Amino acid sequence: MEMLILVNEKDDETGYAPKEECHIWPAKRHRAFSIFIFNSKTEMLIHKRAADKKTWPGFWTNACCSHPRKGELIHGAAERRLKEELGFTAKLKHLFTFEYSAQYDAKWGEHEVDWVFAGRYDGPVNPDPKEVAEWRFVPIDDIQSDIIAHPERYTPWFKACFDKVLEKLQKK
Repeated sequence: MEMLILVNEKDDETGYAPKEECHIWPAKRHRAFSIFIFNSKTEMLIHKRAADKKTWPGFWTNACCSHPRKGELIHGAAERRLKEELGFTAKLKHLFTFEYSAQYDAKWGEHEVDWVFAGRYDGPVNPDPKEVAEWRFVPIDDIQSDIIAHPERYTPWFKACFDKVLEKLQKK
C-alpha cells in the first residue's frame, strides 16, 4: 500500500495515509509534485492521462505529476517518477510550491501542496501506458490558446500553475 505524506498549509508533515484514502472527497491535504519538461525548441511536453486513472482520466496535463512516498524526499521522488512514467531522466529545478484543491466527481478529488519542477529534454519518450494515453511536445502559445478555448480538456493543477511556470522561467 502506497503511503502518502499528509501536510499542513506550511507543508510540514503531519502524518501518512494510503494514496486512495488521500483522494476520496473531501481529499486530505498531501504533498505532491508536478514536472514541466521543455525541449530545445521551447515546446512543452504534455500528456493525456490514461483512461483508467481515477481522477481526470483522458485530461491533458503537464509531463508528469505524482507524490513522494513516506520517507522519500521530494526531489528524488520527482526524478524517480519521471523515469517510471515517461522513461527518461532530466535535471529538474524546483520553481515554486503552491496549494490547490479540486473535486473530480462525487467520490474523488485532490488537495495538494504541489512542488513544481521544470527540466529540459530532447530525447526519446517511452511512456508507461497505465499512466499516459498520448503525449506530445507542443508550442507554448498553442497550449495557452487551447486552455482558453477548451479549459475542460486540462487538469486543474495544470491550469492553476501553467502561467506561473512560464513567468518563473522567463525570469531566469
